[in-house]
Amino acid sequence: MSDADPNEPANEDFQIPLPPASFSFLVISMSAQVEMQLGLMHLGEEEKPEPNLQLARHTIDLMGVLLEKTKGNLTLPEQRMLENSLTELRFRFVQVSGEMAKASPQKA
Repeated sequence: MSDADPNEPANEDFQIPLPPASFSFLVISMSAQVEMQLGLMHLGEEEKPEPNLQLARHTIDLMGVLLEKTKGNLTLPEQRMLENSLTELRFRFVQVSGEMAKASPQKA
């Protein structure tokens, strides 16, 4: 017999409700991925995760492709959201790259 509370859903049955699929959610999801790849967002880890610049750059580039391929098909708020997200993520990428360069031993 199990000690589990019968009123609590089983782990395999528990599902977080997902928001509706939308362009905004896509941009927010990709932005969050980049922040995790840059080590700026960590979920539950005690130590700050090591940035993966190659993966972050790739995801930023994918967002750039999305911007180019959707030109003329986005509402003004959608376009601004994507452009602003890209600007912010590119800035953060440069910041993290610089921090990593300072932290690594200089080569002669």
